[in-house]
Amino acid sequence: MAELGFRKQPKGFASKAIHVGQDPEKWNSLCVIPPICMSTTYKQDAPGQHRGFEYSRSGNPTRNVLEECLASLDNGKYGLTFSSGLGATTAVLTMLSNGDHIVIGDDIYGGTNRLIRQVASKFGIEATFADPTNIEEFKAAIKPNTKLAWVETPTNPTMKVVDIEALGAAVHESGDIIFAVDNTFLTSYFQRPLELGADLVCYSLTKYMNGHTDVVMGAVTMNSELLYNRLKFLQNAVGIVPSPFDCYQVNRSLKTLALRMEQHFKNSVAVAKFLESHPYVEKVLHPALPSHPHHKVALKQTYGYSGVFSFYLKGELKNSNEFLKSLKVFALAESLGGYESLAELPSVMTHASVPAEDRKKLGITDSLIRLSVGLEDVEDLIDDLSNALKAAQSV
Repeated sequence: MAELGFRKQPKGFASKAIHVGQDPEKWNSLCVIPPICMSTTYKQDAPGQHRGFEYSRSGNPTRNVLEECLASLDNGKYGLTFSSGLGATTAVLTMLSNGDHIVIGDDIYGGTNRLIRQVASKFGIEATFADPTNIEEFKAAIKPNTKLAWVETPTNPTMKVVDIEALGAAVHESGDIIFAVDNTFLTSYFQRPLELGADLVCYSLTKYMNGHTDVVMGAVTMNSELLYNRLKFLQNAVGIVPSPFDCYQVNRSLKTLALRMEQHFKNSVAVAKFLESHPYVEKVLHPALPSHPHHKVALKQTYGYSGVFSFYLKGELKNSNEFLKSLKVFALAESLGGYESLAELPSVMTHASVPAEDRKKLGITDSLIRLSVGLEDVEDLIDDLSNALKAAQSV
């Protein structure tokens, strides 16, 4: 897909995904695949003297393998995993104190929006939502007590692309503020925010990083030892840790991440081009297409694109419902990033908790449909969409 003009992927990513943290010499058996360590506790040589592990919430060999590998894929020094993507977000928020302020992107995952508005606010943490693609607006939202700036790029579900380098510079110029980027949609294969000025890179590993729709987990990568120590303490103190088995599963999935993301990219561009040419489609929001308003920003900072994007159907809620009910290959379901294709209606599903006035402002209408294009034969996906569009038109 190099002809689309994205940055050229440096060599070595797939090798790191397969080998970093996986050295057989770590284990007495010299097993090539790291084992699953299910023990909750570890024998100590003397009181308070252990060999790196004491209790599995505090540290686990299987979890350590995954965290080391994840950090390397972002070209970062440290990685931490959590029980979910929202668990990772919670850990970051737990670094804040009563009276602190957050500036957060205006178009974000509905669960993050709910966490900020309905949970963090109860602990005295203030938040201002601002457009991260408008640097002046975002910067103007920063206050003297701002401690965290949080953005997603691409945004969810309207697929705005944030200039990470420019926004990060503006945030850091404004004070001692942690700049966190949710990189769930693109993964470390297509985008590495630490190299562009982010302090923290956050993931729902549930999505593309695991890619098999069978694990719920989150992660944070970073270069700062100070931030690592703070978050490592909170990982243990708050107790939002993943199971060893799930860590094993995600570690396994990273071995095919490069291959999977390339195919997601190829399939999603073909599907997006089909939809863009269809008379019953109002607009397609796919950053790899020249029609996207932030296409040039995407080309500047990323190495390609994943399988998730949105489009506006011509019609109303009844037309969207008929379209989604008529799909056969795409499953009508929330989430994204698995090998299977999914479709959903954000206004009544993933983003129903976003206030109605905010949904209207952002353009999250009943005609906005989000797709997660999987790894099926692309001809089957296009045929499925074509048939569903015909059904939607007939309502």
